[in-house]
Amino acid sequence: MTEPRNGGRILVDALLTHGVDIAFGVPGESYLAVLDALHDAPIKFITNRQEGGAAFMADAYGKMTGKPGICFVTRGPGATNASIGVHTAFQDSTPMILFIGQVGNDFVEREAFQEIDYRRMFGQMAKWVAQIDRADRIPEYMARAFQTATSGRPGPVVLALPEDMLAATAQTADARPYRPVQAAPSAAQLQTLRDMLGAAKRPVLLLGGGGWDAAACDDIRRFAESSRLPVACAFRFQDLLDNRHAHYIGDVGIGISPKLAARIKASDLVIAIGPRLGEMTTGGYSLIDAPCPAQRLVHVHSGAEELGKVYQADLMINSGMPQIAAALAAMPAVDASAWQGTVAEARAEYDAWQAEPPIFKDGDAPLNLWQVVKTLQAEMPADTILTNGAGNFATWAHRFWRYGGFRTQLAPTSGAMGYGVPAAVAASVIAQHHGKPRAVLNFAGDGDFLMTGQELATAVQYGAGVLFIVFNNGMYGTIRMHQEREFPARESGTRLHNPDFAALARAYGAHGVAVDTTEQFLPALRDALSHIASSGLPALIELRYDANLITPNATLETIRRAAQQRAGA
Repeated sequence: MTEPRNGGRILVDALLTHGVDIAFGVPGESYLAVLDALHDAPIKFITNRQEGGAAFMADAYGKMTGKPGICFVTRGPGATNASIGVHTAFQDSTPMILFIGQVGNDFVEREAFQEIDYRRMFGQMAKWVAQIDRADRIPEYMARAFQTATSGRPGPVVLALPEDMLAATAQTADARPYRPVQAAPSAAQLQTLRDMLGAAKRPVLLLGGGGWDAAACDDIRRFAESSRLPVACAFRFQDLLDNRHAHYIGDVGIGISPKLAARIKASDLVIAIGPRLGEMTTGGYSLIDAPCPAQRLVHVHSGAEELGKVYQADLMINSGMPQIAAALAAMPAVDASAWQGTVAEARAEYDAWQAEPPIFKDGDAPLNLWQVVKTLQAEMPADTILTNGAGNFATWAHRFWRYGGFRTQLAPTSGAMGYGVPAAVAASVIAQHHGKPRAVLNFAGDGDFLMTGQELATAVQYGAGVLFIVFNNGMYGTIRMHQEREFPARESGTRLHNPDFAALARAYGAHGVAVDTTEQFLPALRDALSHIASSGLPALIELRYDANLITPNATLETIRRAAQQRAGA
């Protein structure tokens, strides 16, 4: 039996047992015993400036490593701020554990200072929510938390930590390290899938969801090559196949290529491995009819509860991603002669979709955003990690950036604004901590950046050499676009008065510069990258551009005019 320890020490020892090396959080007096135990532990604790940023960083850790991202926040306001990261982790299927300091058991159920019932608060956005009331049961709860977060469909777990429990002393043994459990496809299911593929004429492979690792991505690539399959990636999971690969044909999400959408609709077999097939990936459930698809559908997912939830697939397989990918890589190839030409056709459509959009071809726009993306791609390494939050600005990444393979994209399928800045900081810190520094690039809209821009201070504090690109058009662009479509020429609530973002970056201790023209961008970029390389500190480039350029395909003016014409008709 071990020596008596207080609850804070037992909990931190449990983190070490389960392999935790980095944790994120905002300190609070409700979990002082944990902070004290962290003082002597070989765990890097990243102090954030707001709990939403801390939770986003924990989500980024979960995405990058496949292990639960760890976040500590205090009760009440700390927990409510962190809830955005829990919701994001749930919708993105990211393993994560949020620890919340809680009022002592002697004050519970009195609406004490900052008291909340976290089981009720987080019940619909976490896989498991619990409160540890006894210090001697901490190892048990911790083992279950890690097991739950990583087994089946990955996701977030929330544990509340009463103050008096953390201060209490107990004599208890530590648990063993967790071991994730995943289902695997049966031989009969694999044979059925192979038979369905052999009978197809126009198959498409669609990848997405959580639970992937580098080996699984490599296995699924080999399957796609052997079966000569065109491969599309679901909304914000574009890094599951190197976008430079000949079989990659584009992303299936917001702003999908019309030709890719038509190809999926015309397909006679969709093999969906990993995605939930939610609203964003299915174009509002229009690419695939619900509940009975027009195409034959194979749906593979790590969560059994997801299969048949919306779509009655012809074949449903409950499997982890490494398990299904390894099995498919080992499966004898089918005769692909009926469709082998479609890969080149679909790839040519993807290449054409990436060409310079017409709104820049007349040369009237002083700052060509397409050229900005192409310049960044040419100047930065192929394995650069690109992060973004939510907004129309993200289209410039999703449509024109070519992601270099597994874990080069960190973005929220939940559509959470403010995700990209803390995710970028976390990515840089994690890569450095693991001895494998990576270039990290963040795309942020002006509204998006100011949701969590204070984490730039965290980047400077911990030497996260991120390159931040702020798209400044002076408005909440996505909402304004929809406003013009539904209520043309009646702007309300979407205009923004912004700070000087470049000056703001310098105030934090980062490098900051603003550009207004295409010609200014390349010198500014090279100067920023040089600063990062020499100092290890972040740099920010503010793009000041015409607010009329709302998407690569349309201007606010054309959207407004079309809406007015519809109203007139």
